[in-house]
Amino acid sequence: MKSSMIKIHKSKESNALFIYSAAVFLLWIKMCALYIWVFHINIQSIGEGIVLATTSLASAAFFLGIGFLFRKSARNKAFFVIDLLLTGILFGNVLYYRFYIDFITVPVLLQFQNVGGLSQSTVELIKYYDIWMFLDLVLLIFLMRKRYSVTINIPLKKNVKKRHFLIMTTVPLLFSMMLNSDFWNKSYDKELIVKSLGLYYYHIFDILQYSKTSVNSVLADESDVAEITHYLEDKHNRVTPSNYHGIAKGKNVIVIFLESTQAFVIDKKINDQEVTPFLNKLKDESFYFPNFYHQTAQGKTSDAEFIVDNSLYPLSGGSVFVRKPKNEYLATPEILKKYNYYSASFHGNDSQFWNRLTMYNALGYDRFFSKEDYDVNDENSINYGLKDIPFFEQSMPYLLSLPQPFYAKFLTLTNHFPFLLEPEDQFIPELETEQGVVNRYFTTVRYEDEAIKSFFDQIKDTDLYKNSIFVLFGDHYGISKSYNDALSEVLGHEITVKDQVELQKVPFFIHVPGMKGEVINTVGGQIDLRATIFDLLGVENNDQTYSFGTSLLSNEDNRLVVFRDGTFTTDHYIYSEGTCYSKETSKKVKRNKCSSYFTQVQKELNYSDKIIYGDLFRFFKK
Repeated sequence: MKSSMIKIHKSKESNALFIYSAAVFLLWIKMCALYIWVFHINIQSIGEGIVLATTSLASAAFFLGIGFLFRKSARNKAFFVIDLLLTGILFGNVLYYRFYIDFITVPVLLQFQNVGGLSQSTVELIKYYDIWMFLDLVLLIFLMRKRYSVTINIPLKKNVKKRHFLIMTTVPLLFSMMLNSDFWNKSYDKELIVKSLGLYYYHIFDILQYSKTSVNSVLADESDVAEITHYLEDKHNRVTPSNYHGIAKGKNVIVIFLESTQAFVIDKKINDQEVTPFLNKLKDESFYFPNFYHQTAQGKTSDAEFIVDNSLYPLSGGSVFVRKPKNEYLATPEILKKYNYYSASFHGNDSQFWNRLTMYNALGYDRFFSKEDYDVNDENSINYGLKDIPFFEQSMPYLLSLPQPFYAKFLTLTNHFPFLLEPEDQFIPELETEQGVVNRYFTTVRYEDEAIKSFFDQIKDTDLYKNSIFVLFGDHYGISKSYNDALSEVLGHEITVKDQVELQKVPFFIHVPGMKGEVINTVGGQIDLRATIFDLLGVENNDQTYSFGTSLLSNEDNRLVVFRDGTFTTDHYIYSEGTCYSKETSKKVKRNKCSSYFTQVQKELNYSDKIIYGDLFRFFKK
């Protein structure tokens, strides 16, 4: 019997190698199930599937193998504890992915103290069927306590076993590097990293990337500036000036962030009632951009603020507001100071949320009106802070007191996930799909629309109205693809990969009192918003040199909108999940229709990252 490899015997303890093998196998199966049914990893070839499966198995084997470092009597318990921790990482990624459609990064974990108050949202993301993720742990306990257990005897020397373990946990990585040799240069594409390394090794990669970027500022020097400056100057030299340059010179700028508002709500009716009756009317009296996309990442609203004020891309992990508040910037408030503008921000939440108080100082704001400046109580607040209608009402005296000309931005709050609203504030009833989030979304959008209407009603009675331009835009998506089934029911069609990119469109209005409305079909994104405002104000071109955006009012051919994960869209094509789609036909087309943009996409994202991680504005300003 000693020569047999597997035997059953009476024992109070399960054999450590058997428990280890069972834990690895069960964890691996769980990971593969999540890749398919939760994360929807886009596998485009057999090779990619093999890489993902083997690297995931290798990572499970590696981390659970740490249990062998414990003494023999404690190994089984160590395997269980490690398995529990690894399951916790999986579950955390599941909850995060359901809303952000992204994987957790180190900066996200480090910024929790700055964004607090997420409990209601988290509870909304937990599903009753999530319990299946922990069933393998129950099975593991059963195997550990089973009187009869399986003992696995492998007649190999100890150093040979170590060698086999090393091969099993590292060879898949080498194979992955051969198949996806360029993924190191595309750290912004987190799905590609997960496909190449598996989820657990992805987190190790993320830690290494975070460590690397943390020292980039120290190592950066003026030599890093020349290449980026040349690229941006060449980009702006190709842009033809617009016919609207300077038509709003010297006017106040009032920017309103429409929280979680996507473009599909405009002109949408629910039970024969308009979701955005005021915005629909405003659209006809404004410059309206129906092909405008949000470009935010893990920082959501703070990313939208950063993009608009700096015309740079957000970071792929975490928020610039939290990670780089001590950098030097050449932001909108600082540029407009040259034109005697005063800058202020209005927000009915805590000043420390998303580290805004510190970051606004870095961006050059003169005043931040936060929760401390408002009368906030249980009756006029919900979810994340002051409701939008009282927010605008209480903000009006502050707005009227600002020195003119001014640049002022308002951050709305009520239309924020998980979209909560008392019955007395509902102007339209909730929908009746199977997803409460989708049902409530249209109701809170309707409330937001009413709040915007009340703001315009108030300001039209003042002299500010005719002396200001009004910019309104959606800051990021409200309904993630986790709720596509219910949303497709509302929209009346199945949501495809191409549609998912189109759902990143957000409304964008520029209302200039006294000017006729006009629909401008130019394809653009939030990174172009500042340049568009500056175009209307007549800001000089040399103040926009270090911007990645261009005015959407200018006559620029071959426009490109780049998203943080490397997805992009043009006038005619969409590139997503490794596939090129025709906008006209919605069908897949040959990859070469999109491949000509690959280099530009990678340059834009990498150059923007270099500016932020290297704190390069300290050199640009020289």
